[in-house]
Amino acid sequence: QVQLVESGGGLVQAGGSLRLSCAASGRTFSNYAVGWFHPTPVQECEFVAAISWGSGRTNYSDRVKGRFTISRDNAKNAVYLQMNNLKPEDTAVYYCAAGGSYRYPNPSEYNYWGQGTQVTVSS
Repeated sequence: QVQLVESGGGLVQAGGSLRLSCAASGRTFSNYAVGWFHPTPVQECEFVAAISWGSGRTNYSDRVKGRFTISRDNAKNAVYLQMNNLKPEDTAVYYCAAGGSYRYPNPSEYNYWGQGTQVTVSS
């Protein structure tokens, strides 16, 4: 089992930045790809970004590419999502998840999920 806890969410004005953290405990976290997802009115679980378990290869949705950066520190059992130039449409609860594919991030294939952290972007 892997337990994930997100933090770093909050209220920010459009154009601002936030850094989300995903702290892991339990089984060897470094063996898993990690992704960030959030629900939308249209999609139950929209992909945001993912990072591979070993080489740190990354993948981003077109919507956040160039604005968000995902990174990981396996020594600290942590993954981060740096969110810059935030927009009101980024408002959501953001979840980190582990165990799926970073390249083909299907939420149903991620086995472990955190409880989420709220990001609110005001216009």
